[in-house]
Amino acid sequence: MSTKGLMIAGTQSGVGKTTITAGLCAAWRRRGQIVQPFKAGPDYIDPGYHRLAASRACRNLDSWMMSRSQVERLFRDSLADVDIAVVEGVMGLFDGLDYHSETASTAQLSKWLGLPIIVVLDANKQARSAAAVARGFQTFDPDLNIAGFVVNRVGSDSHGQGVAHAIEQATRLPVFGWLPRLEQLTMGERHLGLIPVAESAGWKQFIEQAAEACERFFDMDRLWDAAATLESASNEGLARGAASRDEDVVIAVARDEAFHFLYDENVEQLERVGARVVFFSPLHDSRLPAGTKGVILCGGFPELYAEDLAANQAMHAALRSAHQRRLPIYAECGGLMYLAEWLVDQQGRKHAGVGLIPGTATMTKRLTLGYRIARPIGDTWLGTDDEVRGHEFHYGNWSAGAQAVAAAYELVDPKGKVASRLEGACSGNLVASFVHLHFGANPHVVERFVSAARGAAAVAGDNL
Repeated sequence: MSTKGLMIAGTQSGVGKTTITAGLCAAWRRRGQIVQPFKAGPDYIDPGYHRLAASRACRNLDSWMMSRSQVERLFRDSLADVDIAVVEGVMGLFDGLDYHSETASTAQLSKWLGLPIIVVLDANKQARSAAAVARGFQTFDPDLNIAGFVVNRVGSDSHGQGVAHAIEQATRLPVFGWLPRLEQLTMGERHLGLIPVAESAGWKQFIEQAAEACERFFDMDRLWDAAATLESASNEGLARGAASRDEDVVIAVARDEAFHFLYDENVEQLERVGARVVFFSPLHDSRLPAGTKGVILCGGFPELYAEDLAANQAMHAALRSAHQRRLPIYAECGGLMYLAEWLVDQQGRKHAGVGLIPGTATMTKRLTLGYRIARPIGDTWLGTDDEVRGHEFHYGNWSAGAQAVAAAYELVDPKGKVASRLEGACSGNLVASFVHLHFGANPHVVERFVSAARGAAAVAGDNL
């Protein structure tokens, strides 16, 4: 079938890309179209909005963690039976790994996928100057296919009309509409960006309001026509691997309000190599799923739920028992903090952790952010013969104090400007670090994890 596609980019972060992308996805879905959302870069939070809006899993396309062929394959394989693909960019259109290249930028991804770009421009506190910004984005890279603009946060109809006219006059490109400053479209934020949809049912109403705003203020038909016609997608789409799944290899994956930084592709990769994924809640469950042979603790916001996580001693005991049985355990970022002996939240309060990792995890005011090349160095199922690619994004740190702990990785700065450093911890079959991995970019990690799980003794229903 024929599928259309477009990219929603911004002049910078915070201009409203996520609101507009989610609104367009929901508006087209309400018109009966099958919409496949994507998010550029390593973001976990924005895809939650797009998943709600489109009623389909949102795919992450990261042009640094993944090779071009991996990105193109994931994009293409996600388009079976889809009417339109909508990709939200990352940061500003030209922002990526560094100041000197287009690596890991929205611009690079649009070229790889052959998608026309709709640039979101925030007109708050601007008039004709908005046209100069638009003209600069149009001419900065002549190889880009910029199809037009949408304007956000205008103060009145006359403001929107004036800004749109100035942009069209300066660029000879269309402005597909403008959104006024609407209180109901203001998204809540905190230290890692937007508040995730996993924490509130109210986001469904927000998505519907965004869809209504797009329907009212944008020329939806012209936007549809501006989208590119993509190559026909395979009717098979993503191979789920269900035919070869081993029902006895149960991988328990954390998913609740505290732990939800998890790419959908990671789950699918686990299933593709034969595992059966069962979700559990470190917050609410007292035991691991029956038959568990491996555990994955993804990132999230354990610091916001530290008191309740500490109170769930039954789950602490279940995880310690799994570790004693040498089940492979993989923890990222918030998962590492949860497994430490202690977790200190933003208010300086100290809470008991699971205790599988010595020392204390502490929330700080300093953001650690960036792509990472990680070389495994621990004696675990991960092995030591391959590098992995991932990213860090956190306000926490962890210290083992005076206790000796084997590191999980040696980290190498991808830009070569920072000396290598040790990161994370490993103990037995436990690997934990602040580095988030996209399993689609690191398939050997999944294969080794599931292979280790096959040889483990399953957790019984009573965790004893």
